[in-house]
Amino acid sequence: MLGEGFYKQFQDDYQLKCTDIDVNADWLSYLDFRDYHAYRSDVHQFKPNWLFHLGAFTDLEYCELNPDKTYQTNTESVKHGVRIAKELKIPLLYISTAGIFNGKKEFYDESDIPDPICHYARSKYLGEKYVQEHADEYLICRAGWMMGGGPQKDKKFVQKLLHQVHQGATKLFVVNDKLGTPTYTHDFAKNVKLLIKEERRGLFNMVCEGLTSRLMVAKELISLAGLTERIQIVEVSSDHFKKEYFVHRPDSERLINRRLNDLGLNVMRDWKVAIKQYIQDYYLNYLS
Repeated sequence: MLGEGFYKQFQDDYQLKCTDIDVNADWLSYLDFRDYHAYRSDVHQFKPNWLFHLGAFTDLEYCELNPDKTYQTNTESVKHGVRIAKELKIPLLYISTAGIFNGKKEFYDESDIPDPICHYARSKYLGEKYVQEHADEYLICRAGWMMGGGPQKDKKFVQKLLHQVHQGATKLFVVNDKLGTPTYTHDFAKNVKLLIKEERRGLFNMVCEGLTSRLMVAKELISLAGLTERIQIVEVSSDHFKKEYFVHRPDSERLINRRLNDLGLNVMRDWKVAIKQYIQDYYLNYLS
């Protein structure tokens, strides 16, 4: 999801080498960054000015059931990236998440202390801490509820809802007890690009503007898709999905882009504007 957004936003201005374990696009080549020697060889051959470490396991249920693979992918591979970046004397970009907080506050800025409550969140926070403590130069950018890539790449909330619609559903059950901030991959990549241009370093929250909820996102999504007459949204608590989504999520994953705002470098749009753009760019044919 995120790699596609970065590729589209950076390709015209930079020479890129983009890798994944799932080579599902012609701009990707194969690399498993859990293999230190393969990771090091790939990066050294390309000789980049930056190393973007974007990949991670993000399915909370998979992570909870497979903790060893999760920490190997989300934490140990980050150590590889830091080591390689230090060797080449280049900065590292690491992507973190709003999920590293316990959700007991209404919103979080960069001064709040993370308190992860599941294996996914712990693995990402350990990666974040390692970068802060060991990298010579770095950007850490925390995303919220990610959306991007369209039907082929999006694996998150927006796609899950629209897939149900695509399959003919007329009723959507949506939780009414989870708060957060969406993050459109293209906006996120644009803001990273600006920070690089401005030669900024350090930790940044980077989410769309506007504090919202799963329910509000669903209602806006159905409205934008012109489906309010066809689709009924049924409010439920998280307990409704406790069998399928058995890992506890923070009640609030709302982030505030305080550092970006303080520096006058916040180009993240309001989430309603971003989600409208996303639907127009990726889903019109999918929903027709």
